[in-house]
Amino acid sequence: MDRFDVAYVRSQFPALQREIGGRPVAYLDGPGGTQVPQRVVDAVADYLLHHNANTHGFFATTEETDAVIAAAREAGADFLGCDPDEVAFGANMTTLCFLLAQALASGMKPGDEVVVTQIDHEANRGPWLRLEERGVVVREAPLDPATCTLDLDALEALIHPGKTRVVAVNYASNGLGTVTDVARVCRAARAAGALSVVDAVHYALHGPIDVRAIGCDVLLCSAYKFFGPHVGMMFARRELAGEVEPLRLRTQDQEPPFIWETGTLNHEGLAGTTAAVEFIADLGRRHLDLVRDRLPGGLSGRRQAVVAGMLAIEAYEQPLAAWLRRELAAIPGVTLYGPPDGHPRTSTVSFTLDGFTPEEACRALGEQGIFAWDGHFYAIRLVEVLGLLPRGGLIRLGLAPYNTQAELERTVEAVAGLARSVR
Repeated sequence: MDRFDVAYVRSQFPALQREIGGRPVAYLDGPGGTQVPQRVVDAVADYLLHHNANTHGFFATTEETDAVIAAAREAGADFLGCDPDEVAFGANMTTLCFLLAQALASGMKPGDEVVVTQIDHEANRGPWLRLEERGVVVREAPLDPATCTLDLDALEALIHPGKTRVVAVNYASNGLGTVTDVARVCRAARAAGALSVVDAVHYALHGPIDVRAIGCDVLLCSAYKFFGPHVGMMFARRELAGEVEPLRLRTQDQEPPFIWETGTLNHEGLAGTTAAVEFIADLGRRHLDLVRDRLPGGLSGRRQAVVAGMLAIEAYEQPLAAWLRRELAAIPGVTLYGPPDGHPRTSTVSFTLDGFTPEEACRALGEQGIFAWDGHFYAIRLVEVLGLLPRGGLIRLGLAPYNTQAELERTVEAVAGLARSVR
């Protein structure tokens, strides 16, 4: 196929049939969590209806549950570009990051340092800031408010060989869509003997992830941001298991990836996660000709299909987002926030509108069936640095591959109508 088949994509999502006030809903709330395709719902239901049991027993449903978990690790490996025994699961990214921080803290002493950033979601800041209670020094890499990008030179200057233990950075900003050169950050961390922890929650929907190419020690994301259920996923470099002391029970398997997990996993959620990865792979197989010239060499099987699917999503979303930014920028009273043209970014578009708080604007849009987020999106430090917290943060529109040009035109018309109402 030589163009993105958005009609097929939309046919997979039952939620897109919903209407408000006689108009179909435009789901532009994707950065907070996407809608799910029917196959994900079916996978969750099938597990609960036919395979529900705990693990490691010697009867049919427990063995089937073991297979569900193993399949989810294989799907996660194909999604992230790693091995299945490097994929761990948890309640969400935040919980996994807190557990990771506590595990790494066991090897830290007062005066050791951690680097966080002003552009990150609190889930990749709060767990590290808590380590200050142990005497760990937390240093903060600055956001450049003029460009809405992370100052990488300043970040690298904060990394001190022999003192910095962890560098925590996001792949893409959930508040602005800014994509950071995380491979550069990981190289700088490694050169100083520090571990790199990458938050890829926002990026995961918008482009292929290759943890080997990035060179990170840990990468975290959440399946509900890429069509799955509420499940956190973590890549942890295999060798890391021997270097830290995770929180675990003595009854727990002491090998990776089990050492990173606590208690019984969300088995039905893992079944749905596998189905979500399969959906992306399905998109890749359908759009292979569209992205073949952009595919890295050496890929095969489902990993190739997943990368192709993500490249197809990226190729579809980016022109739509560029159009949306141009049209919004032309509306009097709209101020866009994001990186400059030419800087890598996701299809998330954030702005303010004179005469409206973000809450008021999003409420008005919601009444017209246009779902958008307002506030700081848990990237509260980012919004503080931009000086927008007193006015309620930002209005955020986030594209997913089921969104259409017609939905964006309708959204621009609605925002323009709000702008006219206060002139």
